[in-house]
Parts: sequence; C-alpha cells; structure tokens
Amino acid sequence: MLPKNIKLLMLCIGAMLTSACSAPCGTPGRLCAPIAPVTSAAPAAVPAPRPKPPAPPPEPEAVVETFAVPPPEAPRPPGIMQVIPQPAGDQAGQAPYRIALLLPLRSEALGRAADALRAGFMAALERDSKGFEVNLVETGDQAQDVLAAYATAQQQNDMVVGPLARSAVSAVAASQQVIKPTIALNHPDVRDARLPPQLLVIGLSIEEEARQVAEWAARENPSARALVISGNSAWQKRIAGAIAAQWQRLGLNARSVELVPLNGYLQDGDLVALRGRLQTEPAGVLFAALDPDQARQLRSALAAPPLGEIPIYGTSSINPGRSTILPGPEMDGVRLLDLPWLVQRDHPAVMVYPQPVPRDETRISADMERIYALGIDAFRIAREIARQPQRRFQLDGVTGQLTIDFGHGPAWFERIEVPAEYRNGVPTPLR
Repeated sequence: MLPKNIKLLMLCIGAMLTSACSAPCGTPGRLCAPIAPVTSAAPAAVPAPRPKPPAPPPEPEAVVETFAVPPPEAPRPPGIMQVIPQPAGDQAGQAPYRIALLLPLRSEALGRAADALRAGFMAALERDSKGFEVNLVETGDQAQDVLAAYATAQQQNDMVVGPLARSAVSAVAASQQVIKPTIALNHPDVRDARLPPQLLVIGLSIEEEARQVAEWAARENPSARALVISGNSAWQKRIAGAIAAQWQRLGLNARSVELVPLNGYLQDGDLVALRGRLQTEPAGVLFAALDPDQARQLRSALAAPPLGEIPIYGTSSINPGRSTILPGPEMDGVRLLDLPWLVQRDHPAVMVYPQPVPRDETRISADMERIYALGIDAFRIAREIARQPQRRFQLDGVTGQLTIDFGHGPAWFERIEVPAEYRNGVPTPLR
C-alpha cells in the first residue's frame, strides 16, 4: 500500500487537474478532477458521441475543473482523414510560426501541473521543431491577469496554447478576444454558450471518460442491471453521476451506492453490507468510481463466487500508474479506460517521447504523467493546425485517438481512450 502522505498528495494533485484531471482539493484557483500519445485505441472500443443533456450549474470560482464537460452536442464532422505528421517543410526565407504557451507557472496551486504540461509540450517541440518558435508566457491564478497576458500573446504570436485553469479558459472564451487559433487546455465553465470558432478545447475530462466506460460495458453486457459504487469525494461522485446518467441514457437500469471511506479506505462494515445487497438485489455489471486502493478492497471483498463473476469496470482513477506498489493480482479481470501514455508504453507513438523526470520526488504521479502527455498532444495538434488551418484530421495521440475539426465553423474535438484489463496486476491494453 502507498504511504499515506504520498497517497494524499496524489489524490489532491489528481483532483486539481481533473478539473484538469479529477478530485477537487478545495484550494482557490486549483485544477481539480484525475484523469492524454495513446497511440491507437481500438475503434470499436468506444461508440459515437451521444446527444448532450443540459450542462450542470457552474461550480464555485475557487475550483478549477478540467473534467467537468458535458457530452458532445454536435455530430461527428464528415470527411475525417487520417494524418501521419511529417516534418515541417523547408522554412528558408520564411519567418517561424510563433506559438505562445500560456501557463499558470506563477500559481502556487497550479504551478506544478503547469510545469508538467510545459515539459510535455517542449518534449514534442524538440522532436518536430523545424519552422516553429514557442514563447512561454507565465501567469498567475487571477482571470484578469490571464486575460491581459492572453491579449498580449495574441498580438505577438500566431497561435496561443492555453490557458490551463478552468476559470481562465472560461474568461478567455467569454472575452470576445479570440481572433487567432487558440488551444485551451481545460474545459470552460460556460453553460449553453457557443464558443468562439477559433477556440479548440482539448482538456482531459473525467466525465467523458466515464461515459465511454458506460458505453463500453453496455456493449459487452447488453440489458444488464448496473450498480455504480463510489466513495464520497467530489470527483468520485462526478464519475458515478456520469456513468449512471449514460447507462440510463442507453435505456438501461442503473442504481448507485455511496460508501464512506475512513482515512481513505473502505470500511469492512460497508463492504459486508454491499455483499448482502448484491445477494438480494443482483447486478449484471459493477462500476467502481474509486481510487486504486479502494478498487482493490472492493475486488477482494467480492472475490468469492458468485459475486466474483460480476464484471467490474472503472475509469483511469483506478490506475495508480508507476506506483511503487502495484495493485496485485486481486485486481485481475477488472476493466478500465486510460490514456495510451499509461497503458501502451511500448507503442511506437509513445516510445518516441522521453518520460517525465521528477524534480523533487522519487517518481511522477499518474495524474502528472497524464498532464505531461496532454502537453505532448497539445503541441502535435497545434503543429497540424498551423500547417493547414482549415482541415479535419485524426491523430494517434499519447492521450488517445484524437479527432479534430478546425477552421470550418465551431471547432470540434473528440478523444477516444484505450480499453484495458488488469492482468497479473498490470493494466494491459485489449487488442
């Protein structure tokens, strides 16, 4: 088991980004929520986008949420073409294409995540730098600070990548200042508002990941009654809510149960009660909106037949990444979605980029790795848009199979993550 201090740090940071990642930490200006090159997610693994229900009311300004994003509203654009990036052409006599990387590096709450994203972006730039110039623009937490920096960045560059904080993305989206291509790294908190055509949102979304998990499980277990099991933290409730809503949207029956962990771990009494409930109210599918340790407890508690035969699905929140202590074989058979960067490390599209190097710890948390991977894909998307501003294309990204439509009216983006299954204690992609 992970030491308590490391585990708490991982949960807090993951929460920060989940708004860029997934679990809120309660700190003003923090990115909150967990869970960007998955090289190739099996196309059949994830369904086409579904109609989008009304978005939830905005969360308090103090919490930066990257993952709070409703289902896609627009249909998939037609005419998608596969893109295999090629080195930029000879730039002799031409000025470089200038990209401003706008990040909250001066933020106490978000500085570490911003630095991880910067490192990923620069790693991708180093591989394909010909014809490009990147100018790093540092900001703090305040929306006005970000807006002023954004306006200057647009004047001095051809494209802006950023901001990262959800509140900052919301401010930019509503500012009417977006006149050049802008790639937002988080999701804006804007209800029923049309985004500027030049604004492409590519942030990680725990809700979208949860919806993909629900659709995957529904294909494999048609007509099954589902039980969604979560802890009581905000990011776990968000995962559970998105799964249950999608399951019901598919015309299936879903129930939910919320467990109350003690010091981060599920309590024996709750697990005994859960076993009793499943014996009297059978379920065909279980969803675990939990962290890695809690998911392992759940799996162990339900290991004995017949409960051990019920399939369990989860999001990337149940993958600890490069943990010093792996979940163990008790997790074998549990299915999840995650980024290729974490579950397809031997894929050629992932291997071409260097792994992040920790500055002040013995290892990088899974959420920081996801943010690093998001930085890699951010540059790759920016590069393709810079070369051909009006196009529809796909990228085999380190954060998933990416589909982008830019320059033909409202921008459109989709990320399909990799389906995996625990085998010998390690999440293994399903080919």
